[in-house]
Amino acid sequence: MATAEMATKFVKEITATWQGRAMVFRGAAEGRAPAIVDGETAEGPSPMDMLLIAMAGCTGSDVVSVMRKKRLDLRDLRVDVTGRRREEHPRRYIAIDLRYTVHAPGATEAAVRQAIDLSLQKYCSVTHSLAPDIPVRYELVLQA
Repeated sequence: MATAEMATKFVKEITATWQGRAMVFRGAAEGRAPAIVDGETAEGPSPMDMLLIAMAGCTGSDVVSVMRKKRLDLRDLRVDVTGRRREEHPRRYIAIDLRYTVHAPGATEAAVRQAIDLSLQKYCSVTHSLAPDIPVRYELVLQA
């Protein structure tokens, strides 16, 4: 891969366009499916909700990938995310809690926790893009 091609591989460009009403924006990368973001949550998730959705999708994808590589029989995965925010501006997240509900017959708790830990500690780019002072905790509900 050429140096210029490698450099652009690691650059993401997104355009968000105001839709002419309230706080509704339509955003996408060139050639990708768009998403609606609504600061008032009438037509779509708010930007802060989208961050939690992105985190759930990112870490969830990692967990699926790791469990598949371990040849674990993953049947269902649900990631619930709770973000606690400051009361004053900027009202950023000050703590994030995740609950992974995993249905994987025959999987041990240790194996599933290893997949989650790998995601949160190494692979999930969304998690690693957060301010380092935001504690991220999780619990696991393993269903056999």
